[in-house]
Amino acid sequence: MKVKAADFLEYDKEHGCYRMSPEQAVRDDVEKHYWRHVGLAVMKDWRLYLMLVPMLLVFLFWRYFPMYELLGCFKVSDNVVPVSQQMFSGFSYFRRLLVGGDGLSTEFWRALRNTFILSFYGLCFGFPIPIILALFFNEIRSNVARSVYQVLTYLPKFMSTVVMTSLVTMLVKQGSLTTGMGIVSQFLSGLGLVSPEAANAGLLNIPSFFRSIYQISGIWESAGYDSIVFFAAIIAISPTSYEAAQIDGADKMAQMRYVVLPSILSTIVIMLITRIGSLLNIGYEKVLLLYNPNTYVTADVVSTFANRNGMGTGAGVGIAAAAEMMNNVIGMLLVIGANTIARKASNTSLY
Repeated sequence: MKVKAADFLEYDKEHGCYRMSPEQAVRDDVEKHYWRHVGLAVMKDWRLYLMLVPMLLVFLFWRYFPMYELLGCFKVSDNVVPVSQQMFSGFSYFRRLLVGGDGLSTEFWRALRNTFILSFYGLCFGFPIPIILALFFNEIRSNVARSVYQVLTYLPKFMSTVVMTSLVTMLVKQGSLTTGMGIVSQFLSGLGLVSPEAANAGLLNIPSFFRSIYQISGIWESAGYDSIVFFAAIIAISPTSYEAAQIDGADKMAQMRYVVLPSILSTIVIMLITRIGSLLNIGYEKVLLLYNPNTYVTADVVSTFANRNGMGTGAGVGIAAAAEMMNNVIGMLLVIGANTIARKASNTSLY
């Protein structure tokens, strides 16, 4: 397409020539000196940009540089030769995981199924609890009492995973340091919910109990801390909304239903999308500390499967990398799908 002067210039009838409009001159000046303006802005607030350097370094060294090792999924695993010098093996590791027909393929599908089940249960039971806690905190009139309750629910989040899993082990498993059953095992056995044989064997040694123990301990650990976001959204609601609801005769439950929940719906949707994005990213530390060979049927997840194989040599490293890559790709697809559904359903999305 041929460009004419009249497309970006104005004709001056008085002088009989084309001139650049003031608006166009400003736009051209901005485009010409764009990086100069950026540099001046950075120099003006250089202290703020300096605070970004540690975060950028963390992402660079722990998020971007490790991506290079993903090439190990497609190359012959050799711990002696660097990844850059290894020969490509194509999708052999992925084929072995998906349709290998050996015990490794069976273990991977079992781990993937367990990962999805544990994450799905955590989404169904663990996601609503912080919202309910935030609603309860909002109804406590005493600031002192609310602060005490919030601190008590936050504390488990600040315990290390080793300490938390040790507490869980002592509560439900037959004592390893001392003899006898844990307090929870004794309580459940006394109510008749658990047989004495199962309580004596240790609940963590029985596959059918692992998922329940994992989910309940996860809710106990993170529900209070996760409620901070929802409580912050609730306290940002204008008091006039509550006053209008009270004038209309709404009680506390009606105010929660028609005032609080609609006001924090966007926050709930955003948090739900991020939760779905990490649906298959179960931290292997907690599972690794709680499970044992007796509970692999229900406890083994992709991260622990990759950890067991990656700690070895040879093809195990490539198998572990391929398993984690498949897990991450599925998580990425879940984020895209959840974001698309949320954008079309409620006009709220991450991007």
